[in-house]
Amino acid sequence: MDEGLVLLLVGAVLGASVLLALGTARTGVPVLVAFLALGMLLGSDGPGGIEFNDAERARQVGIVGLVLILFEGGLQTSWRRLRSVAVPAALLSTVGVLVTALLTGVAARMLFDLTWLEATLLGAVVASTDAAAVFATLRFTHIRRRVARTLEAESGGNDPMAIALTLGLIAWIENPDTHGLQELVVLVVRQLGLGLVVGVALAVAATWLFARLPASVGPFAPVASLAAAAFSFGAADVIGGSGFLAVYLVGLAIGSTPSRYRRQLVGFHEGIAFLAQVTLFIVLGLLVFPRQLTDVAGSGLALALLLVFVVRPVAVWVSTALNDFSGRERLLLGWAGLRGAVPIVLATFVLSSHVDSANTIFNAVFFVVVVSVILQGTTLERVAGRLDLLSPARPSHEPPIEVGESSPLDLLDFVVAPDHAIAGAAVREVGLPRTAIIAVVVRGDSSIPPRGSTIIEPGDRLFVLVPHSVRPAVEDVFSRWQRRV
Repeated sequence: MDEGLVLLLVGAVLGASVLLALGTARTGVPVLVAFLALGMLLGSDGPGGIEFNDAERARQVGIVGLVLILFEGGLQTSWRRLRSVAVPAALLSTVGVLVTALLTGVAARMLFDLTWLEATLLGAVVASTDAAAVFATLRFTHIRRRVARTLEAESGGNDPMAIALTLGLIAWIENPDTHGLQELVVLVVRQLGLGLVVGVALAVAATWLFARLPASVGPFAPVASLAAAAFSFGAADVIGGSGFLAVYLVGLAIGSTPSRYRRQLVGFHEGIAFLAQVTLFIVLGLLVFPRQLTDVAGSGLALALLLVFVVRPVAVWVSTALNDFSGRERLLLGWAGLRGAVPIVLATFVLSSHVDSANTIFNAVFFVVVVSVILQGTTLERVAGRLDLLSPARPSHEPPIEVGESSPLDLLDFVVAPDHAIAGAAVREVGLPRTAIIAVVVRGDSSIPPRGSTIIEPGDRLFVLVPHSVRPAVEDVFSRWQRRV
């Protein structure tokens, strides 16, 4: 195909995805479903007529896309934000995935014409929540911080477990004489263990490097971050570890590192991750043949609903039984098990294998993803509100001061809720580091230059100037301010 025509088609598809994003924002239709529909329209059964059934190529595209999504997810957060929920998130990422895979496998065995191993494989494919869907949804909701951070950490950490289970089960099905339960356990332990070791080692190196990037390489900072993502995945993958776990840990380390380039990197990778989501859902749409869906439609919808209403809640309650979550928080964690890009990528693993029921599994994943995105993605904030787990919305006005990209300072803001510990305190009592100051207090429509005796009231929005190196300490202070009184 002519290069000009290829670029014309790529530009047209990307332009259509932007228009779809704008349209879905106004109509309330989930943007990921819109991309999926676009792929189906472009496919061989749609008016686009594009013949695409290369599962191996789709798998390769999926891996690259998932690496970019997981790296951006780690970059958007920080270890200081997640460490308070590390234990429950780790349990949800391991025990929760295993329970989900097994229970979904039982349901799939009853609903589809699958062997027990094939049914469990389908369970493993849909067992992990999706980083892209969760991060995208949480950006536009106001769920309480503890629950939101648990979901963030879980969605970034549970993919390696699901991927290891999927790969192990595929090998078991393809080679039943040489693979079994013992080999599956060894594969999962090796993947997670080596991925953790490589990820932590490279995270330490990335922290040191990105804290010392000189101003002369500023334009190349995104190149350095892409190199870190690619290297961390490749280093773990070539020795048999989970590259996905390694890349998330490295992204988390860079996101936790005080750096003048952090905002630049976040903006760059947010755009790249959006492009990855567009690509993944369009590829899924191209691989879906609507005429084949009718055979599994009833069973696929039943499996999706069981996963939403039964399997995910049970997995959450089992995984968090020893944690101090309230019943309402567990209910919300159960409802927030969004599926999206990860099951799509894992479904391409199955489709490119020699598993006899690969097409059935792939088509079932289609229904699981669509139902999850539409049902859970559009109602998450509403359910959180019914459970009284929403935080007050942040004011939408612009900050009264600005900090340039080249400044050694960051401008952070904090909205004071009525039940925050800081409400009623004087500015001199807030406990900020010496090098950080409250520059402006916005109260209603007024901007107040604070003095030591200024009393902080509920509803105030505090703008804090802080050097890059002190930002983590200030974020810890913010956590203390948020404690309920």
